[in-house]
Amino acid sequence: MMKSPLLSIFRRCWHLATLVFFLALTGCVVGPDYKRPAVAIPPTWGWKLAEPGDEKIKGNWWEGFQDPVLNGLETEATTTNQLIQAAMARVEQSRAVARMSASAFSPQLDFDPSITSFHTELNHVPSELTATSYTMPLDLSYEVDLWGKIRRAFQAAHADAQASTADYYNVLLMIHGDVAVNYFLLRQLDTQIQLWQRTVELRQKSVDIVTERYQGGLAAELDVERAKTELDQVRTQWTEAQRQRDDLQNALALLCGQPAPSFQIKPASFNEVLPSIPVELPSSLLERRPDIAEAERKMMAANAQIGVAKAAFFPAISLTGDAGYSSFHVSTLFDWESQLFQIGPSATMPLLNGGRLRAGLREARAEYEATCAGYRQQVLAAFKDVSDSMVDVKGYRQEASTEAAALADANRAADSARERYQQGLVNYLEVLDAEQTQLEVNSQSIRIEALQLVASVHLIKALGGGFAEDSGSGSNM
Repeated sequence: MMKSPLLSIFRRCWHLATLVFFLALTGCVVGPDYKRPAVAIPPTWGWKLAEPGDEKIKGNWWEGFQDPVLNGLETEATTTNQLIQAAMARVEQSRAVARMSASAFSPQLDFDPSITSFHTELNHVPSELTATSYTMPLDLSYEVDLWGKIRRAFQAAHADAQASTADYYNVLLMIHGDVAVNYFLLRQLDTQIQLWQRTVELRQKSVDIVTERYQGGLAAELDVERAKTELDQVRTQWTEAQRQRDDLQNALALLCGQPAPSFQIKPASFNEVLPSIPVELPSSLLERRPDIAEAERKMMAANAQIGVAKAAFFPAISLTGDAGYSSFHVSTLFDWESQLFQIGPSATMPLLNGGRLRAGLREARAEYEATCAGYRQQVLAAFKDVSDSMVDVKGYRQEASTEAAALADANRAADSARERYQQGLVNYLEVLDAEQTQLEVNSQSIRIEALQLVASVHLIKALGGGFAEDSGSGSNM
């Protein structure tokens, strides 16, 4: 029984693919293998350089603040923030590029049918030839990766895809952090507005008391004017706080991917819960921070590109083959006699290129050195971020303790001054001074409370995000 011509063609293509596959396996890989560069590490911190683990970001760290409104905003930002959506699209793009690069490992098989009409007059022979050629070939091509050019290019594309993923996690961490910071600042203003409202009520009572005493001849007209001035100033500050709140609400709308005019957050006071942050996790920092991982993966990609540039100096060897049918008549196109098959190697060796290849190699090496410097700079910035955040968390905690005592003293002094004024023992200037001190200490106390929450967010971001339950034994803040 006669074998199928089509089956024979595909068998030949398979034998060709097997041949070039084994040729590729025997090739070498030029260019340096990646090694992480040395980085200066604080000797007393116990930090270590480890494999990037940004994809292991742990859970919803903002839930540690136990604020349902914040939880809802963070969830909304995750799904609708446009920067996050763009970063996610870039991840898909980079993965597609890596898959395109990986396709170079496989032979390329194309179906390339054609119909060609031609006419020629033959020299030295008094005749003409007019014909139509019908061709239905399968074209097979493969570049043998003898020098590792394709492998290095795939390493670079794969590292770029990982860097894009790390960038996505970095954007995610940045947006979540910005949402939390802006939310706590908004709650600071909510609490401040409540303070201004109570202060307006107290100032109005003071105006009424001073006016009554003035009408009874017990106070000077100047006391009335001072009381009214203080009332107007507090009202101005109240209005300014409301304006600032609207600005922060609009900022949160943008972070959550919502139109500002229709985005509303109901006023409320602080939810005074600070998350438990294991601060003795510096040894895991370089595994957790996505910006560090992104910088290292860019460095890996740049290192692989050096190999690509080096491989360009060597001959490029390709194998090409055709299998199919060709005939001058449609009726005989698929006859056994019309089949065609050819296979052959080709080599391209660079000889004169005006220094282009050497310049390309220098460019690749310079790019690698630049990414190394960027990586080291990112590591140093990470050390600074954690150090600054730990100082802020501890400092604001101490300030909150002393400010609470100052607020209690200021409240007692203001109450005493008002009582003594009503008894005629002091002038109104002493009352104004005590109340102004009370207002300033109250405002500072609210500010420190907000700064504690913001500093906690900054420390969480500096440590790379959330924390696993088994993240290690360490003191909590």
